[in-house]
Amino acid sequence: MTSLWRDAARPDDGQPPLTARYEGVVSPGERFDVAVVGAGITGLSTALMLVEAGMRVVVLEGTDVGALASGLNTGKASVLQGAVLQGIRAAHPAGIVRGYVEANLDGQRWIAEFAQHHGVPVAEETAYSYATSDDGLHGVDRELDVEAGLPVERVERMPVPFPFAGAVALPGQLALDPYHLVVAMARAFVAQGGILLEGMRVQGVHAARPVELRTPHGVVRADAAVIATGTPFLNRSLYFAKLRPSRSYLTAHRVEDAPAAGLFLSVDGPTRSVRTAPDLDPAAPPLLLVGGNGHAPGRVESTESRVQDLISWTGRYFPGAELTHRWAAQDYHSANTIPFVGWMPRGLGRIWVGTGYGKWGLTNGAAAGIRISSEILGVPWRERRPWIRVLGTRTTMPADLARGAAEGARVGRWIAVGWARAEGHPAPVDRPVEGQGVLASRGGVPYGVSTVDGRTCAVRAVCTHLGGVLQWNDAESTWDCPLHGSRFDASGTRIEGPAVYDLPEEPRRPRRM
Repeated sequence: MTSLWRDAARPDDGQPPLTARYEGVVSPGERFDVAVVGAGITGLSTALMLVEAGMRVVVLEGTDVGALASGLNTGKASVLQGAVLQGIRAAHPAGIVRGYVEANLDGQRWIAEFAQHHGVPVAEETAYSYATSDDGLHGVDRELDVEAGLPVERVERMPVPFPFAGAVALPGQLALDPYHLVVAMARAFVAQGGILLEGMRVQGVHAARPVELRTPHGVVRADAAVIATGTPFLNRSLYFAKLRPSRSYLTAHRVEDAPAAGLFLSVDGPTRSVRTAPDLDPAAPPLLLVGGNGHAPGRVESTESRVQDLISWTGRYFPGAELTHRWAAQDYHSANTIPFVGWMPRGLGRIWVGTGYGKWGLTNGAAAGIRISSEILGVPWRERRPWIRVLGTRTTMPADLARGAAEGARVGRWIAVGWARAEGHPAPVDRPVEGQGVLASRGGVPYGVSTVDGRTCAVRAVCTHLGGVLQWNDAESTWDCPLHGSRFDASGTRIEGPAVYDLPEEPRRPRRM
């Protein structure tokens, strides 16, 4: 699955290398002011603000810049976010909603200013939180009535071919290529004197003085650390129990008649996100981007069916649509409904975190960078932006605890389901056909065998985080954990999630067909 954004990237002729090697850059015993883990929107915005303030900063990225959610999302930097605001209002006072909106507006402004100064194309479009049927209009009304201070308006009709019963509209929102944005941020950071190290998976952090970050290549030391990895990989704060992972799919199509410009997101199910984006051929009409069908990783029988449903939906309302790209992205929802940003508990005041953006990581991620950098730089409390003070003093509500408990119950159920599934398929197993993976049990231990690109691999199918039994993702040929969203490729290499270690290979080969 290749994203449109990655495919649109062009070689940077004459540009200096984006990253440096660990050897020769980081000397034994060297100490940075701040070490940032993760080269996505949160990590790079924080790092850029800190290095511009004169700090010595290193960014440690486990794979490469923008490899996951920051470079794979729909590219909507919008403050109108489907039904998010009404969800926050249902759990928190109106002041918290306004604080969340102000944070996202600040993040949006930062993105717009950065893009303008670094040549990242951005289009201003109207965002629509729309209902697909009359039954969904109550969700539109609730979003319209939220006391958020936004200049929203009600729209009854739009010239679009897909089901549209009415919407809340907010003009002046941003549409962009998120991968282009994140790479530009990385280049700006390096140009300012920051050090960016790709292929540096951090496997542990010791909150000493200095903070020590353990990687396979050595230990990196800094006065402070920022964990900006989608979901924090440190168990000390139990964020994995406060977050709900969600994976959704995106498709790009050539169509004869693209819809009116706008950033569309349904407030009722099934979720449909619709926008247009430039074709790879500058002379061609814009592509249609359709996304949705989100689910918790590892908890559906077939992920491929979710992708095919998006393709079928597009063909139904845009006859003759030609699929050009398909990909997926994963983010995490906070049980608090508000992102977790700030000091990490039990981090001795030296570790910061940003997570739980609920699929709105562009504006929330940049806002997190503003907040974290101001705290690290020691901006006095009274001089910090008002929304930082508002969100920094909110309390946990009973509804937050209920959401966390419900997700915990679902995790407990999937622990039992996973082990039962494996035990129902004793070894040996036949070699799977191309693109498929199966679970089996040998001596009570689950293992997974898959065939991808003609190669059959067998791995111990138990997540290296907390021992969940992995499930095969037939859309992306990966092993996904139904507990907290860790993912591994067919050979067992860790891709994302709270897990930090790869899967061990199964030494015995499966029986061939």
